[in-house]
Amino acid sequence: MIRIEGIAAFVATVENGSISGAARQLRLSKSVVSERLAELERSLGGALLHRTTRKLSLTEDGTAFLPRAQRITRDISEAAADMAERRGTLSGPLRIAAPVTFARLHLGPALYPFLKEHPEIQLTLDLDDRRIDVASSGHDAIIRHGTIDDTRLVAWKLAKSHRLLTASATYLAEHGTPQTIEDLRHHRGIFYTNRGAADWRFRTVGGPVSVQAHAMFGVNNGDMMRDAAISGLGLAMLPAFIAGPAVKAGELQVVALDVEPDEEFLYMAHARGRNPSAKLRALREHLQSCFGNPPYWDVAG
Repeated sequence: MIRIEGIAAFVATVENGSISGAARQLRLSKSVVSERLAELERSLGGALLHRTTRKLSLTEDGTAFLPRAQRITRDISEAAADMAERRGTLSGPLRIAAPVTFARLHLGPALYPFLKEHPEIQLTLDLDDRRIDVASSGHDAIIRHGTIDDTRLVAWKLAKSHRLLTASATYLAEHGTPQTIEDLRHHRGIFYTNRGAADWRFRTVGGPVSVQAHAMFGVNNGDMMRDAAISGLGLAMLPAFIAGPAVKAGELQVVALDVEPDEEFLYMAHARGRNPSAKLRALREHLQSCFGNPPYWDVAG
């Protein structure tokens, strides 16, 4: 007989890339997860995973079985959540992916009271500055800064994100203060590598325009971009939720040009066609309330 525990162990192993990762997610020992996988394979009459000392990979049967297994575990989780909602309780697992710096500075402080209020929710928060493919990663939702143009996703706006072109007083004294977007081409830039050197977008009468400065330093973390700008390496286009405290402390200055940076938002997005659970909707509303409109971290440009 095929048991749901085995299917859940298989899905968690694939989505985490290892038995140890699945054990952490399911809050079980590795030996229990391994035993459940073996029992599932015996019930199905074939191997689902190739196991080596260094990695796991799907067999042909495992590849075919995975989408159905994911659908089964998701349906059961949603059914349990619906039952809990009928009782007026938010409960069950919730897996969210979010950018590192935003989560550390703002998401965490907003999440903790939510989890205290709903102690039966088991939240797993994956911090990663890379773009997560929520349609296939097993996450209930992702939080993302910037644009979302993936038609497989449904995006909810959490808050506006005011972007600031910033630099240290030391850099501006040495290289001059740009006045127009054309001036930026002659300056050194600090760029977020996950979005590329053409990330500096501005609103003009003719529509959005991208401008690229000399790429002095590229990194995939907002904290390091801010610190590099404070050290005087170059200009950095930073969201106010990262740059705000440094601007208020006088460590960075906002560079005001003849045009404004293009408007962006912070989003929560879930896979299209997947009915968002009551706890995910409740989390969205909680975060929107915590962040405010305009968001509490915003500073003048």
